[in-house]
Amino acid sequence: MEGTVRVKQLNESFVGRNNENLEAARNRLIRGNTYRDLSTVCIVATRGMIPAKVVSSWLSMATPMNQKFVRIFVEKMEVADAYNTGVEIVMNHPELSKWRFLLTIEEDNCPPQDGLLMLYESIDKFDAISGLYWVKGENGSAMCYGNPKVMPKDFVPQIPIPDTVMEVNGIGQGFALFKMDIFKRVQKPWFKTLQHYVPGQGMTAATQDLYFCMEAAKQGCRFAVDTRCRVGHWDQQNQTMW
Repeated sequence: MEGTVRVKQLNESFVGRNNENLEAARNRLIRGNTYRDLSTVCIVATRGMIPAKVVSSWLSMATPMNQKFVRIFVEKMEVADAYNTGVEIVMNHPELSKWRFLLTIEEDNCPPQDGLLMLYESIDKFDAISGLYWVKGENGSAMCYGNPKVMPKDFVPQIPIPDTVMEVNGIGQGFALFKMDIFKRVQKPWFKTLQHYVPGQGMTAATQDLYFCMEAAKQGCRFAVDTRCRVGHWDQQNQTMW
């Protein structure tokens, strides 16, 4: 019976693809930060009903293997109060307060499967970093605010630069990763929703996330948006992902 026999060459390599290019494999691990402590508490501020499409994206999001990850839901509170309550729970907890990161996800944001892994890669030089998402609607702006090179600091929406890490003055909390120690550096309450008129000064308005960024900047904190991490912003009423 005829057949073909494959004879292994004596010089065939058995070291494996990663060992053959060890420097590239090392750089991949270093870039991903997976060898470090990536323990993360995720806080979700919710009105109580989260769309199935959004939950589906959360359940498919990868978290690092053999790393601590837990979610805390804060329900039916004004958004600034919800985040203050969630962070207070974490900072007063004997175990969670020792964890390294805090992640915020809002009830209408859909991160990519590898979104959190991207933020871990990018956060080293910054105190907090966000994925890229947009205000809902045809004319919605990108949620990346202010050019740090311009003084005095502003919070004008910036034009996102594709596939890079953009340093900005302010980020949204729809999908944002914070180093835990930032909450020890910034005075409480960490978050405030501002909308009031002061005679002689004019109108003061700020969402809770930009208020936090303004206060944190006084302590030298830095923020960025990773534009590789493209986060959908789900409009349940119109069934549209922005």
